Amino acid sequence: MASLALSFPPAAAKTPSYLSSSSSTFFSSFLSFTTSQSHSRNSVFASIKCDLGNGNPSIPIINERTLPKFLESARMEKSANRTNNNTRLKLFSGTANPALSQEIAWYMGLDLGKIKIKRFADGEIYVQLEESVRGCDVYLVQPTCTPTNENLMELLIMVDACRRASAKKVTAVIPYFGYARADRKTQGRESIAAKLVANLITEAGADRVLACDLHSGQSMGYFDIPVDHVYCQPVILDYLASKSIAAEDLVVVSPDVGGVARARAFAKKLSDAPLAIVDKRRSGHNVAEVMNLIGDVKGKVAVMVDDMIDTAGTIVKGAALLHQEGAREVYACCTHAVFSPPAIERLSGGLLQEVIVTNTLPVAEKNYFPQLTILSVANLLGETIWRVHDDSSVSSIFL
Repeated sequence: MASLALSFPPAAAKTPSYLSSSSSTFFSSFLSFTTSQSHSRNSVFASIKCDLGNGNPSIPIINERTLPKFLESARMEKSANRTNNNTRLKLFSGTANPALSQEIAWYMGLDLGKIKIKRFADGEIYVQLEESVRGCDVYLVQPTCTPTNENLMELLIMVDACRRASAKKVTAVIPYFGYARADRKTQGRESIAAKLVANLITEAGADRVLACDLHSGQSMGYFDIPVDHVYCQPVILDYLASKSIAAEDLVVVSPDVGGVARARAFAKKLSDAPLAIVDKRRSGHNVAEVMNLIGDVKGKVAVMVDDMIDTAGTIVKGAALLHQEGAREVYACCTHAVFSPPAIERLSGGLLQEVIVTNTLPVAEKNYFPQLTILSVANLLGETIWRVHDDSSVSSIFL
């Protein structure tokens, strides 16, 4: 039996120093997270700038931010009860992205729960919780990324293990929700896999789902349990603010018509920057053919916004079109770095000034390239988990 048992260092270990902070006059209105809590959380957004020269990631500018005044008093009142509440909150990690889970635990001032996850010789998954969760609120961190089916099945078995161990409440924290693109029928005799996966998670025994930047908002309606939709937009916007790009030089670009709402919301936060749209046609899955551009990008810094980069066909063809139309620089921003081949070859081809992603999915070191920047969403997820546990507002983070 092949063993994949997880072992993590204690949360008492020193939180990584993610560099010095800098103020943002360009984007000062965004919410962030307090450092005044009794569980000693680190309130900076971490990012990694990939540098192939020495093979190690270096870390660029990070912005430090605080909660608005109207939330400070409520948080301070609850901080005295946090010590007791900690014993009723358990955080466990699957094998899909243990590094993100450990970062979340550092932020929350918790130890990751002890869990044994193994694979039998025939590929069957075995899960055993190695500590009591009776009467506890349990949070399971497991993105359903590649290998998608294995990680999804592992999540279902983890939920089942918690339910059978008498957990009071089980929340599936899914930074990346696989099968989200199969959210509707566009042709006859197609499945709607997003609904099927939602049913599986619900039937396994999850009481709540916490997911980051779903491919489409209607996916929340596929669940018959509460869903907290975490927008990673503030992390990317905060990083862009540190680059001090003049507002009049910016234009936000949607790589397709379906992403216009996402790009419009992004543009509104960037000093209400103008919006452009790439009109594309698909001849098949993972195949994009760019037709034309709606909007003006001549002489401007174009920021392309999408929820994920898979094979990078859409982003790269869109970037080529933007350069043809006179864009000075092109940045690509997305939450989920799926990076299926040949994405790395396309993204590192020189059309993009920078590719900004988050760590909702683990990015293998072999997939690093000079233009890649990885931002951490651990603090954002950690704060969201605390608010769910405290029965506090989650949406106020993103106002």
